[in-house]
Amino acid sequence: LHGKPIIFYEDRNFQGRSYECMSDCADMSSFLSRCHSCRVESGCFIGYDRPNYMGNQYIFRRGEYADYMSMMGMRDCIRSCRMIPMYRGSYRMRIYERENFGGQMYELMDDCDSIMDRYRMSDCMSCHVMDGHWLMYEQPHYRGKMMYMRPGEYRSFREMGYGGTRFMSMRRMVDM
Repeated sequence: LHGKPIIFYEDRNFQGRSYECMSDCADMSSFLSRCHSCRVESGCFIGYDRPNYMGNQYIFRRGEYADYMSMMGMRDCIRSCRMIPMYRGSYRMRIYERENFGGQMYELMDDCDSIMDRYRMSDCMSCHVMDGHWLMYEQPHYRGKMMYMRPGEYRSFREMGYGGTRFMSMRRMVDM
């Protein structure tokens, strides 16, 4: 790795104070009072509009974001961020209709643009990511609010702060 993966700036167009970030950051306010632009030097990361990896999530790939809030339709600036590690293995996730792995269960190994069309499933309230990193979306065809999932057990999306959100499509994070 050469240089810094991400450089955050207080103002638009890479102006004002900056913060160079090399890893996950749970609360950016200790470094910057606000953040309105960033440069992703390498890799990929998820930005959250609340501290501690909470709130709405946005994906940032390598490139320059002179005014990412208007570009992505964000109301609040990034408050925490998480690096997405490079991954070249297989992908496997089980989705469940109910919390605590209840109801219908389906296993995915590839992208699914609509759980309703593919499985006749109207809700997904918990999941178990066995392999790979995934993005889940509230609308079919990878639209709407997004949630990043790394390997682990997610027993209740409601308890994670996604009470009114229904996840209807999911895709593997490949070629980031």
